[in-house]
Amino acid sequence: LEELKLGQKLNEGKTKQIIELADESGHVLVQSKDQITAGNAARKDQMEGKAAIANRTTSCVFKLLQEAGIKTAFVRQQSETAFVAARCEMIPIEWVCRRLATGSFLKRNPGVKEGYRFSPLKMEMFFKDDANNDPQWSEEQLLEKKFCLAGLTIGRCEVDIMNRTTVAIFEILERAWATQNCTLVDMKIEFGVNVSSKEIVLADVIDNDSWRLWPAGDRGQQKDKQVYRDLKEVTPEAMQMVKKNFEWVSERVKLLLEPQASGRVVVLMGSISDLAHCEKIRKACGSYGIPCVLRVTSAHKGPDETLRIKAEYEGDGVATVFVAVAGRSNGLGPVMSGNTAYPVINCPPITPDWGAQDVWSSLRMPSGLGCSTVLSPDAAAQFAAQIFGLSDHLLWAKLRASMLNTWVSLKQADQKLQACSL
Repeated sequence: LEELKLGQKLNEGKTKQIIELADESGHVLVQSKDQITAGNAARKDQMEGKAAIANRTTSCVFKLLQEAGIKTAFVRQQSETAFVAARCEMIPIEWVCRRLATGSFLKRNPGVKEGYRFSPLKMEMFFKDDANNDPQWSEEQLLEKKFCLAGLTIGRCEVDIMNRTTVAIFEILERAWATQNCTLVDMKIEFGVNVSSKEIVLADVIDNDSWRLWPAGDRGQQKDKQVYRDLKEVTPEAMQMVKKNFEWVSERVKLLLEPQASGRVVVLMGSISDLAHCEKIRKACGSYGIPCVLRVTSAHKGPDETLRIKAEYEGDGVATVFVAVAGRSNGLGPVMSGNTAYPVINCPPITPDWGAQDVWSSLRMPSGLGCSTVLSPDAAAQFAAQIFGLSDHLLWAKLRASMLNTWVSLKQADQKLQACSL
């Protein structure tokens, strides 16, 4: 790694420093420290190696979220103990998202049992103010404050975006940790306004101080910073145990970046004249990282060949979704669907002249056939991605982030339109 030219120190917190990068305008170095704290640093200790563990953990988590399509400040891991991020003006709020009731929630809500499950997720906000122990805030307090950061005023639209984004981030990480049989109990995150793009992005860090993690859903096996908070007294042996837990998390978090299961889409077209339609399906599959194979076969003109091709893709153990593309009378989808246990999606290329009549051959099926019909090539690929997403958390994360980003862009378009017509 090349040596970075460091500028001035912009900020220093309990566990990290933020340093300006002289050569990369708009970027900073986030340097972790070997310090662990609890209760607003009422308890603090050096934990040798913590900086590297925290940096490894946060870099993996940010990569996972960024590859899914969540907007973050993360740029790259720079060294064992530091990463490069976009420079942000931080919004002084901790956004807390909870799946199970535990910790401070129980103290503030007597009568609620530990482990009470929130569906939908429970969102809370805390204003970053060490002197007053980070008081809980309402949306109204945040709106009335009218924070202005990097030229962006935090109003209704921005608060809604941060709320929605927190939920999406939690759900993506919850699903990722579930692949390791770990329950993500709750989590806190922070947002900043990117000084270059003026966008709200996930900023700060997400490491083992940021969440509660219970392997097999068992609080007795907790692996997060709560173990340190709960220590009766801090002994060298106790600190070794805390460090071991942190290391366990930083090793496991790497596994979250590995896809669970690879699948593929096999597009069967009735004739080569449908190629352009099929290429659109293949391109859309590519955006999800799903391999896609194109084949030409007609169930009307060569049913034996259609079934031979089907057997070829059934016989190698790769999870497959078939997409049948046939204009005029679609025999391809129904014949496939009647002869395979794999999912079949009809995606007929509809022509203006006979399309309204032709589509019935895809919609009205004999009994015992389960194929669905989707007219848009993009939507056919998305449907296949949703099927694979049930068993691949990384693919599910892309779908979840895409849903969030669509919602955010609608919200921003509405805000722009209102500003113009005022």
